[in-house]
Amino acid sequence: MSPSPTGLSPEHEARIPLSVVIIAKDEELGIGRVLQRLDDFDQVVVVDSHSTDRTREIAESFGADVVLFAWDGTYPKKKQWSLEQRVLKHRWVLLLDADEYPAQALIDELRSLAPRLGDMTDFGAYDLTLLYKFAGRFLKNGHRVTKRSLVDRYACKFPEIGDLEAPGIREVEGHYQPQTSKKVGRLDNPICHDDQDPLSSWFERHNRYSDWEAYLNQHRSLKHEIALKRSWKGRMFDRVPFKPLLFFLYAYVLRLGFRDGRPGFDYAFALASYYWQIGIKTRELRDRTRGA
Repeated sequence: MSPSPTGLSPEHEARIPLSVVIIAKDEELGIGRVLQRLDDFDQVVVVDSHSTDRTREIAESFGADVVLFAWDGTYPKKKQWSLEQRVLKHRWVLLLDADEYPAQALIDELRSLAPRLGDMTDFGAYDLTLLYKFAGRFLKNGHRVTKRSLVDRYACKFPEIGDLEAPGIREVEGHYQPQTSKKVGRLDNPICHDDQDPLSSWFERHNRYSDWEAYLNQHRSLKHEIALKRSWKGRMFDRVPFKPLLFFLYAYVLRLGFRDGRPGFDYAFALASYYWQIGIKTRELRDRTRGA
């Protein structure tokens, strides 16, 4: 076989010139399912918080570069720290959680986009939609989460917002987007969110997340700062009253969540309950402050 004009092997040359960064901790149940879907990318890096299970071993068996992270209680937190690592080969990074992988249509879209990113200097990031699996089923309707997951690591950065003392979310950035002074594009195809952990882990995570959100509600300036760094849907919903009821009606009725059957109801109800958790925890903190 004759060499390619670039001097690279045909296999290497065909790979998408992006670095995929996966944020991980104790993810042995699902990380293999993610990594086996990333062969099209030039580099895959797993940033692992010293997992106590087989996460690191599995990642290395798939040929991923593994970088160990230990949070020291200051900034940068884990995602921003990951974007600053010298091991990254490429300027543009697809940043994923350990239960996320690109749909095949997104891989094809990235293959077309990636070679042109170096010439598109007015863009600093791209937003993507999550195709969410809940109770064993990918949901085609209902609430949609948007994440700024494709970023120019030199032009897009997670902000330091002053939440180091907040409970619930510690080493990983909270529910806000990385920021860039450049344009933000949007890709057409989704990231698949395919959590292999039992549903009890979903409730455990959202119990912690609601602690963080309730803390923000008690610190108005911090809440306002974070609201500015959320998606437009997040900023809008942040202002509405009666969040549990309105969210359920929005997700299950207006966004046609009922078309996904029982999982569609369960997801809408679970997230509505999450907003109820935030509300009741906020009232508890307020009462404690008044009684102090």
